[in-house]
Amino acid sequence: MALASRFYRAFGHLEERGPADGPPLMVVPGFLATDRTTLGLQRALAEAGYRVAGWGMGWNRGVREDTLERLAARIEAFGRGRPVVLVGWSLGGIYAREAAKIRPELVAKVVTLGAPFSGDPRNNNVWRLYEAVAGHPVDQPPVQVRTELKPPVPTLAVWSRRDGIVAPVCARGDEGESDDRIELDCSHMGFAVSARAYPKVVEAIRTFQE
Repeated sequence: MALASRFYRAFGHLEERGPADGPPLMVVPGFLATDRTTLGLQRALAEAGYRVAGWGMGWNRGVREDTLERLAARIEAFGRGRPVVLVGWSLGGIYAREAAKIRPELVAKVVTLGAPFSGDPRNNNVWRLYEAVAGHPVDQPPVQVRTELKPPVPTLAVWSRRDGIVAPVCARGDEGESDDRIELDCSHMGFAVSARAYPKVVEAIRTFQE
């Protein structure tokens, strides 16, 4: 039944949703995920009053040379002159942090959900799969990044000791790598696809730097 409900939540349009005058918010999916994967979370955020969009770049198959530039262009187009809240799940959280570093004027704040931005990039259970799909070593991406450096915008790291895929220490990060850190009780997939986790995720996003 749980799998069926998750499958059902993946159906629906992928255009912007939520009130037109709501704060613009973009959800960036994790590795091997798409905007459809995060559609349930997008709906929950739209119901909370945000104007929500996915990243609009298809499957996340790992970082490419133009990933951050393309994402920044998407953020600028979606924001229409307003700074955008970036919510990045897993690898999408690294993209969100890095996009905020290169175009901070476009970003209101960054919230990462189980994102492995700190410590050893192999301290997770999917790094071998990542290298096979992305075609480069996980610690040698085709763009220059310093994932541990905090973006120059308010940044929140949401993590779970029950993550199961990313080491909690990597998703929590050290002091100074984000402005705040919040622990939620959910699995790695739960951040993006669990209806039980959505209210906690939405509350964490809403109350950070309110």
